[in-house]
Amino acid sequence: MKKSALFLITILFISTNLVFAGIIKKEKPTVLTKEEYQETIMFPIGGTNDAYKQYFIGQSYISPISTSQVKMYNVTFEPKCRNNWHIHKAKSGGGQILIAIGGRGYYQEWGKNPIEMKAGDVINIPANVKHWHGAAPDSWFSHIAVEVDGVETENIWLEAVENSEYSKLK
Repeated sequence: MKKSALFLITILFISTNLVFAGIIKKEKPTVLTKEEYQETIMFPIGGTNDAYKQYFIGQSYISPISTSQVKMYNVTFEPKCRNNWHIHKAKSGGGQILIAIGGRGYYQEWGKNPIEMKAGDVINIPANVKHWHGAAPDSWFSHIAVEVDGVETENIWLEAVENSEYSKLK
C-alpha cells in the first residue's frame, strides 16, 4: 500500500475515533430557512396563520388547497411550533385527516404517546378526540389538513401543550 493511502486511512481512523470519544464535536445540522424548506415541498407554504395565531406556540403558515367540496389546507409549522390541544367536535361524522408532506412533526392524542410524522404518513383523527400536532424541535413540518364533513361540527381550542412535555420530543 502506498504511503499516501496509508496516511489517509490512519487520519480517517483517528478522526473517527475522536468523534466517537467526544473529543471532536460533530456540527449540529442547521435548520433550513423558510425559502429553503419551501423548495422541499410541492405545495406553497402560504401566509402567516394570523386567524388562529392565539392557538399556536410559534409561527404557523396556511395555504388553501381546496375550499369547496372537501376543505383542505397546507399547514406549515416552523421548528418548535405546535398548536394547542383541541377537539374537532361533531354530533356525527366529522374529524380531521392529516397527510404529512414535508419535514418532521408530531401528533398526540390525550393520554397517549406522541407519534412522529414524516412525509407520506397519514393520521385519521376521529371527531371528539383531544389532540395536538406540530413540528419537531429541529425541523419544519407541513401537513395537509382535511376537514371531514359532519353534523353540528365545531373546533374547541383548549390549553397549550406544556413546554415540559414538548421538550421531551427529539
